[in-house]
Amino acid sequence: MTRKTADDLDATDWKLLEALQRNARLSFAELGRRVRLSTPAVAERVRRLEESGVICGYHASVNTARLGVPIRILLRLTIPGGELQISRTVAAIKDLGEVSRCHRITGAESFVIEADVVSIRHMEALIDRLSALGATSTSTVLSSPVERREYQAKQIESFGKYR
Repeated sequence: MTRKTADDLDATDWKLLEALQRNARLSFAELGRRVRLSTPAVAERVRRLEESGVICGYHASVNTARLGVPIRILLRLTIPGGELQISRTVAAIKDLGEVSRCHRITGAESFVIEADVVSIRHMEALIDRLSALGATSTSTVLSSPVERREYQAKQIESFGKYR
């Protein structure tokens, strides 16, 4: 059975998701102890969550400042043109090593780009490269009060009133 929506997840699936969001390195044996299932049963449930796309990856959270890249910026990019220009822009953005995330958005701008740079001079060089693609507007991140949210069943259920 392929699961596709939050409505298809039972309480055990949610417990597994909550535990894995907190620590994706937990063993299946440890997950099993937490949700009171055997190791093979946990492995099967996690495999199904992966196959259905609910779990889409496992990642290490990296402190870029500790890597010597202390400045995070948000760049808004507005590009002219249609689908071909969008494709070219996306390809160019993917080639920029400083870019950690890129979102195509609605509104006046076309994209919001998150990037990490080592200095103001580095930021200026990145802005200059992106300006070749379209009009830019940049903000420097001072802090991130919500860096990464862990989703829980009750939270997703509360969104139901907006469906």
